[in-house]
Amino acid sequence: MTTKSDSASSKNLWQRLNGPTKIGLVFAAVGILLTVVGVFRDPTTPVNAWSLGMGALISGGTWGLVSWAIATAAVEVEQDVAEAESKDDAA
Repeated sequence: MTTKSDSASSKNLWQRLNGPTKIGLVFAAVGILLTVVGVFRDPTTPVNAWSLGMGALISGGTWGLVSWAIATAAVEVEQDVAEAESKDDAA
C-alpha cells in the first residue's frame, strides 16, 4: 500500500530531473519497447530472457544515451546563444 508521501516523492523525483535526462529516459523506454516488440514479431529470434535482456540493454542504452546527448547539446547551445545576446545588448 502506498502512502501519500510515497506518491509525492516519486513525483518529486521526476520533477527534479532536468529536461535532457527526461528525454533520455523516454527514448530509452521507447527503444526497449520497440526491441521487445521486434523480438516477439521475428520468428527467427529466440524468445528468452537473454535475447530480451540484451536487446533491451543495447537499444535502450543507445537510444537513451544518444537522445540525452543531443538534448544536452541543444540546451547548452541555447544557453550560449542567450548569453551572447545578453552581452550584445549590454554593449
